[in-house]
Amino acid sequence: MYNIPLFDLNFGIEEETAVLETLRSKWISTGPKTAAFETDFSGLLGVGYSLALANCTVSLHLAMKILGIGPGDEVICPSLTFVATVNAVRYVDAIPVFADIRGDADLTMDPLDIERKITSRTKAIVVMHYAGFPCAMDEIMRIAKAHDLKVIEDACHGPLSEYRGQKLGTIGDAGCFSFFSNKNISTGEGGMLVTNNEALYDHAKLLRSHGMTTLSYERSKGHSTGYDVVESGYNYRMDDIRASIGIVQLKKLKNDLLKRAEVRQWYEDAFAEVSRVVVPFKGHNGFVSNYIFAVLLESSCRRSRDEVRDALHKAGIQTSMHYPPVHLFSIFREFSDSLPVTESAASRLITLPMYSRMTKPEVEYIAQTLQDIIHG
Repeated sequence: MYNIPLFDLNFGIEEETAVLETLRSKWISTGPKTAAFETDFSGLLGVGYSLALANCTVSLHLAMKILGIGPGDEVICPSLTFVATVNAVRYVDAIPVFADIRGDADLTMDPLDIERKITSRTKAIVVMHYAGFPCAMDEIMRIAKAHDLKVIEDACHGPLSEYRGQKLGTIGDAGCFSFFSNKNISTGEGGMLVTNNEALYDHAKLLRSHGMTTLSYERSKGHSTGYDVVESGYNYRMDDIRASIGIVQLKKLKNDLLKRAEVRQWYEDAFAEVSRVVVPFKGHNGFVSNYIFAVLLESSCRRSRDEVRDALHKAGIQTSMHYPPVHLFSIFREFSDSLPVTESAASRLITLPMYSRMTKPEVEYIAQTLQDIIHG
């Protein structure tokens, strides 16, 4: 048991009440709560359409499908991400082409490397907004427009994060969000696909439920007595139990993120006194979700990342590592490329605790402990 865990679930009596109300309504599969969750999510992001799904992985898969990405197409994507970002490329038999990150101070994709990787077979770019901090979307959208490429935003780290006044996930052709248990919005499992394109939304909605022209809930209310199947689809639906939790979580989100911003500032202040550690995105002044707080050991540090993590665990501080580079996994080696900046950063990355209920003394204890470990 850790004295300071990596994250803390922001659940209370409100989520319990919402679940009980849904159970007592006798409708627990995709229905009115799912529709309400989608409406609330669209309103929060200022986006035209939101589609609630079983998880973010299937959201990424549907984004590929509705944007027409298929066998042999190349999709430029990050390696410093969770494997689902790249798995979705392979689900449609497309080819992942890995782009490097910008550097220790900015762990998002490098637009210069994105442009270098474009070929006649390139169909799309998938960006991942690391920790909720935005990629350089002006440059990336310029590149996409110049080469007629689709843009998918993996915004699973960034609900309500902004880039020049726009919410992440709403800038490209489609945005994908995660509601996994440790995310800013948690429903246990769950995801959302957002877009401002009605045709893309309609196609995704069709594919979400087996390619059927109507849903069970619509038929139960007398809106339709039958259905047709017009395309091979999937069972990617979210249920109303999880959607009811999501509705409550959305109401908590803004205050939770404001508190996380305060926790991050405590971290930045505390780490100003810690040498041989880099804080990525330090001084960023836009509104972000602060999903995680990652630091990098400088190359001059005498102790390895794993040694430091072990010592932190012994001090009661849980850590993680976001992420092992995807291009180095066995299954992706045939698509692998040299990504020196990603590989260097990943070998020195440590994810430290980040959640809204953290206290300033806890943050200061973490910084002091890390300092003592590095210089001990």
